[in-house]
Amino acid sequence: MNSWINLDALWKIVVVGLLTGAGLPALFALGLRLLNPPGPPGLSGRTGEAAVDRPAAGPVGYALAVLSFAVVLASIGWGISVIVGHS
Repeated sequence: MNSWINLDALWKIVVVGLLTGAGLPALFALGLRLLNPPGPPGLSGRTGEAAVDRPAAGPVGYALAVLSFAVVLASIGWGISVIVGHS
């Protein structure tokens, strides 16, 4: 192996980068989608059409959305505590 590149550290950095760089925004977007489920098929959202009621999220949707937001906030708090703890 190459003595300049620590492959063990490199894969850990890549995994953490993917989780925080793409995973947390995706989890936040999932929480938003759980709060606002899609409407019935064929609803285009164009103006001039009759208003169609969108379905409500329901208690399970709210619970899962709160859980996803809590995970995002907890990881942000953990990241801040790691940064502050090392300075």
